[in-house]
Formats: sequence, C-alpha cells, structure tokens
Amino acid sequence: MSEGEAQRRHPAAVVAGLGLGQVVAFACSFYLMGVLGDAVARDLSVSTAFVFATVSLSLAVPALVAPRVARHIDARGGKPVLLSSHVVLAAGLALTGVAGDGVGLAVAMAVVGAGQALGLSPTPFAILVQLYGEAARRPITGVALIGGLGSTLGWPLTAGFAEAFGWRGACFAWAGVQLLFCLPLSAWLCPRTRGGPRHDAATGAVRWDRTMIQLAVLFACAWFVSTCMSAHLPRLLAHFGLTITQAAAAAGLVGVAAVSVRFLEFTVLRRLNPVATTRAATLMHPAGVLGLLAAGGQAGGAALALGQGAGNGMLAVAKGVLPLSLYGDRDYAYRSAILGRPALIAQVFGPTVFALALERSPTGAVLMTSALCLVMFAMTFGLARRGRPAQETAIA
Repeated sequence: MSEGEAQRRHPAAVVAGLGLGQVVAFACSFYLMGVLGDAVARDLSVSTAFVFATVSLSLAVPALVAPRVARHIDARGGKPVLLSSHVVLAAGLALTGVAGDGVGLAVAMAVVGAGQALGLSPTPFAILVQLYGEAARRPITGVALIGGLGSTLGWPLTAGFAEAFGWRGACFAWAGVQLLFCLPLSAWLCPRTRGGPRHDAATGAVRWDRTMIQLAVLFACAWFVSTCMSAHLPRLLAHFGLTITQAAAAAGLVGVAAVSVRFLEFTVLRRLNPVATTRAATLMHPAGVLGLLAAGGQAGGAALALGQGAGNGMLAVAKGVLPLSLYGDRDYAYRSAILGRPALIAQVFGPTVFALALERSPTGAVLMTSALCLVMFAMTFGLARRGRPAQETAIA
C-alpha cells in the first residue's frame, strides 16, 4: 500500500489500528503493576516499593533512548519501529512472567520500558505525520481518543487475566495479545512510510528556541502532575474524607473525562487553535482542586477527577499536535522526542515527590500541582506559530 493509497482509502482504518495498539500497549506496560504489583511483591518476597521502583525504571528507559528512536523514524519511517515494539513488549512481559527475584523483575521491566520507547504514542503520532503531513491533527486526536481507553479497559482485563491465570499468567496473556493480535494488526493496517530527507534529524541538531523551551516546560509539568494523580488520586481523596470505595469511584471519572474531551477535540474543537485549547486545558486541574477544597466530600472528589481527566486528556493530544502546528512536519519525531525528554524524566520522580508532599499536607500537595498548572498556563503565551531555523540555537 502506498502512502497516497493509505490517505485516500484507509485513514479511519489506520487510526483504528494504531489506536487499538495503543490501548494494549498502555494496558500491558504503564498500567500493569497497578493491578499486579501487590501479588508480584508477595510472590517474589520484595517490597511493594521495590516493585514500583522497577516501574520507575521502565519509565526512565524511554527518556534515555527516545531521541535515538525518533531519529530512526524520521530517517527511515515508523512502521518497522512500531512492529518491533510489539516483539519487545512481548519479550518484556514474558520475562516478567518468569522472574524469580527482584533482579529478574528489574531486567524484565527495563525491557518493557524499551518496548514503551518504541511503541507508545510518539511513534504512531510520527507515523500519522509522515502519512498526512500538517493535516495529521485529527488522526492524532483519533488515536489519542482510542488510546485513552488503556486504563479503562486495561485494568479490568489485567484483573481478569490474573484471576484466571495468576499474575504470571496475566503477563503471558498480554505477551500473547502483543504477538497474536497487535503485531499482525499493525502489519496489516499500518502503511509503510518513507523517512524524510536528511535534515536536522540525521545529525541530532534540531535546535532549541524560546518556543521549544516553553513547550518542554509545559509538557514536563503536565506529565509530572499526571503521574502524581495516576499514582495517588484515590489516596489523596481519602485524605479529604472519602472512603476507599468512594475515592475509587471518583477516580474512575478521570478516564471518562479524558475520553470525553478527546472526543470533543476530534469533533467540535478540531478547528480551534491548538494553543487556545491547550491554554484552557492547563486550568482544568486547578479548577478541580478549587472544587475539592470548596466542596469536599464526594462532590469535591468528583470535581477534581473530572478536572484532572479533562485537562490531561486534552494535553495528551497537545503533546502530539503542538509541535506539528508550530514547526510543521519536518523532523517531527525527533523534535517531539527532545521536547518530551524532560517530561519523561519528570514523570519518573512525580509519584515519590507527591507522596512526600501528601504526607506533609494534602492541601499543600494539591496547591503544588495547581501551581505547576499555572506555570503551564504561562508557557502557552507568546508561542511562535512556526519556528525558523535561522532564529534557533543549537542543542549542546
């Protein structure tokens, strides 16, 4: 299938295939230990803290290798990288399933992290940009919309696998899904794309300017807040008087809000300036915090969950769309990778930092995340529509 045929005949199929791959990729990597962590810790005779330290390790791997992966995508196309991600994720999951001690688990999760670097959202976004150029905003939003179901579907599926087969069997089941479902689906529906001419991506010399710095700060703060909430939202709401059952129910609204705003972005909001929608997204978490502090209880918990979900849902789209909108499709994958590296590093430390803040003061913890969102709000002002190479400064 040629690139032109892919654009004319199968854009919806391409988006659906990439989106379903993202659902599975997030479910079997990012959200895996949220269900299996306690059982893994008991069986391997390690602490739960150690298990989640290996999760942090898996998140650190993409921060190290993502720019190299992105240069390869820009130069040679994204389909081979996406196909290899399914194999690497399956290998990491299989290694997790056979791990006999903490060292084995750490090695396995590092391999899972390598699979994340190859296959999570930057890779399908880059493929869509190579297919559709600057018209890729809506396909990117579509993939993000479907991929947002990763937690909604992933957590109960992992729990079902674990109940039926044990935690090791759950890892093997997800490995099988990667090899038997995702790999053939991507091979069939994802068109092969050509790499671009050897511009900056070939040398790693994409350059920082003020707009790049603002975007990097914005995304780093966004991913820090997101991982804080992903790791601690039910515990946070319990500190504000909700029972565990009430807190879990309220936290479930995060996914509902995220998918809802991505659907709006895919339909109603797609013609709006992405800078404007990003600016609105940065204020949604602080609005939810205001509702929590003002109302408390279940209403306040729901307000925070909805605000966090809506803001994070729109920012996940902005991560793919803003670099395209401001800089065009040249060296898109590599530019996105270096913009995202501070965010990848920030998300490694987010859960630990927020845990310390939460122990000191729950109110202070949410005021901290709200302050970071206001920093993000400030970073949306003065963004240049298109960066020009002559005005940029080289990365060291």
